[in-house]
Amino acid sequence: MENVSSGSSQVIDMLPVVVVHGGAGHIPKERSEMCTSGVTAAARAGYIILKGGGSSMDAVVEAVTQMENNPAFNAGCGSVLNIKGDVEMDAIVMDGKTLACGSVSALRNIANPVQLARLVMDKTSHAYLTAEGANHFAQSMCVPEVPQESLITEYARMRWRKNVAPGANPVESQFKMGTVGAVAVDNEGNLACATSTGGILNKMEGRVGDTPCIGCGGYADNQVGAVSTTGHGESILKVTLARLILFHMEQGQSAEAASDLGLAYMKSRVGGQGGVVTVDPQGNWAARFSTGQMSWAAGQNDTLHYGLYAGENFTQSLDGPH
Repeated sequence: MENVSSGSSQVIDMLPVVVVHGGAGHIPKERSEMCTSGVTAAARAGYIILKGGGSSMDAVVEAVTQMENNPAFNAGCGSVLNIKGDVEMDAIVMDGKTLACGSVSALRNIANPVQLARLVMDKTSHAYLTAEGANHFAQSMCVPEVPQESLITEYARMRWRKNVAPGANPVESQFKMGTVGAVAVDNEGNLACATSTGGILNKMEGRVGDTPCIGCGGYADNQVGAVSTTGHGESILKVTLARLILFHMEQGQSAEAASDLGLAYMKSRVGGQGGVVTVDPQGNWAARFSTGQMSWAAGQNDTLHYGLYAGENFTQSLDGPH
């Protein structure tokens, strides 16, 4: 796959770094600009935190929060709807220093699932809360509930209507927009990942995909690297894609080569497509995908990198005011 990576082995000035994705799949032309500006803004926000001495966890949560708040993405506000026309959202965070993690699934009334996932990690002895239990926990943490209507965009409603119409083929449309995620390494050399999604269009009620599952939707380990995934959730689950890529890195593969190996295996073994952002402890990063497109952006060395199609790597300075 002819996608993008940092391609550098220098340790000097490689840190800090943040890499984000806005989902792999088919992005309609009229929405591609929104997606690109969304991922670049998210990468910029994460990078500002890192440059200010903030942690990789703070950076990935901020980057993903920005994308959850952006209706261009299938996460938070803008999530796709299930078969009943409801939102059900999933998210994960993981800290590479301690392997602490937090996950939530089947959320309906929370604006920023990634922030609740972080609270699960920070404030409980558990790793994963779901549905009503997750909502009760949110209330105990004084996380405000929002009306579900505030998370549903007209675009999501229109796609749902189209796909419940007689003769529609919902499977064709399940790749129109994807999950969001981020990986980062901070100045201390600590790694983190975060991933958030609304799932797949017209999914069954209660369906949970790869995103909140540790080793599937994301994984971070200071000793190896960090990965955030996007794509066909059931396929990612079957091959535990995030952990599979880190396994290849443990065997000596680069972030780029390991990402390609994981994605190629998922395609050949279970016929699934997707994309990943990957980073190693030295700050070498990759944004790779087997789908037609994946919106992604990275901040490193005061430079913003971004792209949408295979082989793209546009750059601009992160120095100036924006």
